[in-house]
Amino acid sequence: MLIVDAQVHMWGADTKDRPWPPGRAHQAQKPYPVTKELVLAGMKEAGVDRVVVVPPSWEGDRNDLALEAARLYPDRFAVMGRLALEKPESRALVDAWRKESGMLGMRFTFHTDLQRPWLTDGTADWLWPAAERAGVPLMIFPPGSIPAVDRIAERHPGLRLVIDHLAIGTAKKDDEAFAGLAELCALARRPNVAVKASALPCYTAEPYPYDGLHKHIRRVYDAFGPRRTFWGTDWTRLTCSWRQAITLFTEELPWLSAEDKEWIMGRAICDWLGWPLPKKV
Repeated sequence: MLIVDAQVHMWGADTKDRPWPPGRAHQAQKPYPVTKELVLAGMKEAGVDRVVVVPPSWEGDRNDLALEAARLYPDRFAVMGRLALEKPESRALVDAWRKESGMLGMRFTFHTDLQRPWLTDGTADWLWPAAERAGVPLMIFPPGSIPAVDRIAERHPGLRLVIDHLAIGTAKKDDEAFAGLAELCALARRPNVAVKASALPCYTAEPYPYDGLHKHIRRVYDAFGPRRTFWGTDWTRLTCSWRQAITLFTEELPWLSAEDKEWIMGRAICDWLGWPLPKKV
C-alpha cells in the first residue's frame, strides 16, 4: 500500500543569508531546521513512501527548500507552494505555477486575524477563478469560515479545494475540538471539495489508539468517502510517532476496507493533486 502524507513542513535555519521574517511568533519554538534529510529518515523509519511538502506560513512565502527536495527526490517529495495572495504582483504567477518542477498546487492559511477576513473582504476573490482556469489545486486552512468556502466551491466548480486538518483551528481536545464537524461534512455535497484528515492525534487527550477519534473519522469518511479523505500528519507538531499516525488508520479502524485504506492513505491525494503514482503501484 502506498503511504503518502498529505502535509509535512520543511524549513531552514534562521541564518544571516536566509533569515526568518521579523516578528514571527513561532521563531522561539523553531530553533532547528527541518531538512529533507531529516524528513527522509523519518519516512524510512515510519514506512512513509511520499510526502506533500507544505512550506510553513511562519517562515514567509518561501518555496525554495521544498522545491529543492522535490527536484532531488521527485518520487518522494512534491510541493503545495505558498503565494502572497494579498500582493498584486502574485496574480501573474498562477498560470505557470504548475510548470515549476515538483509543484502540484498552492496552500493558503486563513486562521489569523489578518488572514481570515481575506475570504470575505475581496482580497482573495481574484485567486479562485485564476486557479480554476489554470487547473491549480488549492489546500486551505479556514477554521470558522466554512460558509465562505462553500460559496467559493459553488461558484467555481472546476476548482479543486482541500480543507486542511478538518478545518479544526482550536486548542480544545476531543469532542470539543470536533464541534464544527457537521458544518464541514455538509461541504461534501460539493464534489470539488476534499478534506485532509491530518494532525488528528493533536486534537485528543487520549492515548493511542485514540478511541475517541474513531467516531469523528467515521463521520468524515461517511460524508466524503475514501477518494476525498486524505490521511496526513503535520509531522512536525505530531503528538505521537509517525508510525502510530499510520496505524491509527491502517490497523485501528476495522470498518475501513483494504480498498478504502489504499485510497485514504495515498492514492486519493495523488489522484486529486495530479501526482503520478509510482510505476510499480
